Parts: sequence; structure tokens; C-alpha cells
Amino acid sequence: MSGAAIAGLGFGAMLLLIGLRMHVGLAMLVIGAAGYVTLSSWPAFLAYMKTNPYYQFSNYTLSVIPLFVLMGALAERSGFSTALFRAAAGLVGHRRGGLAMAVIGACTVFGAICGSSVATTATFGRGALPELLRYRYHPGLATGTIAAGGTLGILIPPSIILVVYCISTEQNIAKLFMAALIPGLMAAVFYCLAIAWIATRHPEYGPVQERLGYGERLRRIGAIWPVLIIAAIVLGGIYGGIFTPTEGAGVGAASMLLIGLVTGALGFRGIAEALKQTAETSAMIFIILLGSEVFNAFLALSGLPAMLAEFVTAQGWPPYGVLVAMLVCYILLGAVMDELAMMLLTLPVFFPIVSALDFGLPSDEVAIWFGIMVLVVVGIGLTAPPIGLNVFVISAIAKDVPIVQTYRGVLPFIATDLVRLALIAAFPPLALGLVRLLS
Repeated sequence: MSGAAIAGLGFGAMLLLIGLRMHVGLAMLVIGAAGYVTLSSWPAFLAYMKTNPYYQFSNYTLSVIPLFVLMGALAERSGFSTALFRAAAGLVGHRRGGLAMAVIGACTVFGAICGSSVATTATFGRGALPELLRYRYHPGLATGTIAAGGTLGILIPPSIILVVYCISTEQNIAKLFMAALIPGLMAAVFYCLAIAWIATRHPEYGPVQERLGYGERLRRIGAIWPVLIIAAIVLGGIYGGIFTPTEGAGVGAASMLLIGLVTGALGFRGIAEALKQTAETSAMIFIILLGSEVFNAFLALSGLPAMLAEFVTAQGWPPYGVLVAMLVCYILLGAVMDELAMMLLTLPVFFPIVSALDFGLPSDEVAIWFGIMVLVVVGIGLTAPPIGLNVFVISAIAKDVPIVQTYRGVLPFIATDLVRLALIAAFPPLALGLVRLLS
């Protein structure tokens, strides 16, 4: 049996194990190990495992992941997410659909200190959902807004997904963070436009609230100054070249801890819970990274990625046609697979193909541009049926809201995501403009 055929069987077996509820990282590790041994030998596999995992996890760049997770966990335990929502609600709550827009605004700022979609969804599910329902917002709009807003946790830099992409494709993290900012802000604007459209068609879905006085608005804005300062320091320092993304993550986590202690918002229990959450999330990500590393080594031995890249380039298909086909594959896979695993699984196959195509851009810019589009489709996968991890997270919190209602609620947001994806694909400067300006 050829290496490509064995790789195909490996893909099928791995999807079967995932369907049987085996952890994604473990499924990739088991199938990758079996495939590696089949194509090579047990001694070769053991020699590989003796060295490669160590060098992978001793990589200094990987430390950025737990640091950004810790920064977001400390912000959540300090109550800044609730303060962000209250501040945004004070500014736009008097408009129709304003409280839902406030969720999007708060998620945007929180995303600048978190980097995790699930954490952002869970945080505002606990902090904002009761307020939306209390003010008689339609349950589907309320849960759909929070599920979509949660994706801003990865769309607004810093983003854990982008860090993993950079490590997997050996790209510059700071440049990817720059490239993600404008598409991330576009997402926030498009989501607010979607809410305005829904509230216009169905005024009862987003009732108008009482306008607050300027004194109360200023008081609420004053309560979020620590978050704004930390976000400005972290992103400004990274974009300005003052420190690396890893150093920025360390500065952000330390600053969040210090402010939480000084203001009294963080106690011993809150710090302990934040550390536990960081350990659990980081361990989950690292297990997936290990599994993908072994599975990708198996694919490399099979020769499948190189074979597919040669096949596609030899067909003479237009580059944008190949790109659209890949993005469609990502959207379909994202609806049924874990987003991080999906990205790590497909990059060894898709990235060499994209790198070999001529889009009229330098190869480093193609890698950045493609990474931003992957980020957008990952965000779509977080809300799209039949899985949509963010939908499951908010449904676990909103037990009285049927999950079908939440899926209906996210559809307008998914539509804006598809429009945004098309714009970024058609106009690469939307992702590359800031990189060219600041580099």
C-alpha cells in the first residue's frame, strides 16, 4: 500500500475516533504514532519521540500561550468584563438593540486582553446574558450575540489561534497581530450592523432602554481604565517594537495581577482559580499541539502534502479558485471539528499549496494574508451548526434557551462573517495594510 493511501486511511481512522468522542489531541497522537510506525519502524518512532516533543515544548515562543490565557483569566476574575459591559451599555443602551451592541463592544475590548474565544463567550454569558434577558431582549438574539461576540476573543489580537498558526508555519507573531487588527475591528462593526438590522426588522427583539446621564456614563467609563491601559500597553508595545509578543504577554499578565491586587478586585481564591483555568486551558492546547506534531510527521513520511501540492500546481487552476476551494473546506470542517485541531491538521497540506501559488504578493505577505483568512473561518466554525463550540458554551449557561434558537440567532452574524471573508480575500490590503505601514 502506498504512503498516500495509508495517510488517507489515517485521516478516516482519526475522524472516526473523534466521532467516538476521543479527545482530539489523543486521536491525532494515536493515529499519527500508528502511521509513523507503519511507514517506518518502532525504533525510528521512539527516537523521534525522544527528541522532537522536547524541542517543540521547550520553544520559548510557546510561553506566550499560557501568559495570554492567564491575562484573560485574571481580567475575568477581577470583574472587568462586567465593567466593560456596563460601560458600553451606558453609551449605547438607549438605542434599539443597544445592549446587544454593548456586548459586542465589551467583547472587542476584552478580546484585546484575553485571546480565547471560549473564555470570552463564557465570561459574557455569565455577566451580560442575565441583563439582556432582564431587559426583555429576544433569547435567540441575546445568546446569538454572545456566541458571535465570543469569537472576537480570537479575532482581536492577541489571539491564541494566531500564535499557534505562526508557530506551525514559522511566521512572525507581531506581524500577524498587526494584520488581524483591522479585520477584527471590521467584525465588531459588522456584528453591530447585523444587530441594528435585526432590531429594525423586529423592534421587540431589542427594546430601547432609558438614557443614562453623563455623570453615570463617565463613572462607568472610569471603572474600565485599567483594562484600556493594559490593552494599550500590550498592543502598543508589540506594534511599536518595544517588546516581543511573549514579553508583551508577560507584561500584560503581571499588570493585570498588580491592578487586581491594588484595587482589591483579586483575592487569593481568584488568583488560584485563574491559575487553575490557565493550567487546564494550556494543557488542552499543548496536548493538541503534541498530537498534531506526531500526526504531521506521519503525513510528511507518507508524502501526501507534497504530492497534493504538486498535483494542484500542475493543474493550472487559477490561484483564487484554489483559495476559495480551501476556504470552503475550512468552513465545512469547522462545522464538525475542533477549530484548533482543524487548523493544525490542514496546514501541513494547505500551506505548501498556498505558498506555491502566485497571488502577485511576496511569499511572506501571502502567509500573513492566508493566516488572517484562516482566522476568520475558524471564527465561523465556532458558531456554525451542527457543532459551533461557542454555541454549546452559551447553551450550557442559558439552559432555558433552546439551542436551535441560539443557532438561528447566530445566522445573521455568520452572514456578515462570510461577507468579511470575501472582502479580505478580494482586497488583501485589508489584512496587510497595517503590516506594511508599521514594518
